[in-house]
Amino acid sequence: MLAQRPWAAEILHVWFHVLGPEDWFRGGAEVDALLRRRFAREWHALRHRPAREFLTDPLTARAAVLLFDQVPRNLFRDDPRAFASDPLSRDIAIGALERGWDKGLGQAGRQFLAMPLMHSERIADQRRSLAIFAAMGDAYILSFARSHHAMIARFGRFPHRNEVLGRQSTADEKAAIAAGNSW
Repeated sequence: MLAQRPWAAEILHVWFHVLGPEDWFRGGAEVDALLRRRFAREWHALRHRPAREFLTDPLTARAAVLLFDQVPRNLFRDDPRAFASDPLSRDIAIGALERGWDKGLGQAGRQFLAMPLMHSERIADQRRSLAIFAAMGDAYILSFARSHHAMIARFGRFPHRNEVLGRQSTADEKAAIAAGNSW
């Protein structure tokens, strides 16, 4: 199956065939520049569209989740815009999961489709994230879902985002960050 929208085909190709795990999780200036050059225009143009517009087919939904969840984290490091399209990516991810569009995907595809739930500051999303990542059977990935859930269960938000989002951190939140709870 081919993606119906050119940007969707391109982002799926770049994310899963040009980039790899080292790029996804460690990034860096080169990865950021590549994603900025290829997808910043789409992010700006599409980020205010309703989720239903991206739930027309599985490939568009998967690409949109990457565009609104992963790409801004590379485009806008240390900037509130890194999280600006999280609600949209979350809604698309939930819609795709409810349609069963995660079935038949490999580990990486399933992981990135569910990632907006792990990134959510809603405890219900965190619980769903735990169930999805536990079902994947990868203890390493599940450990990240558990640590994200623990922060939301404890604080109701991710303390490591406080500074960039202009939120005051409590002493306990500062201690959690110092203990390595920042991703």
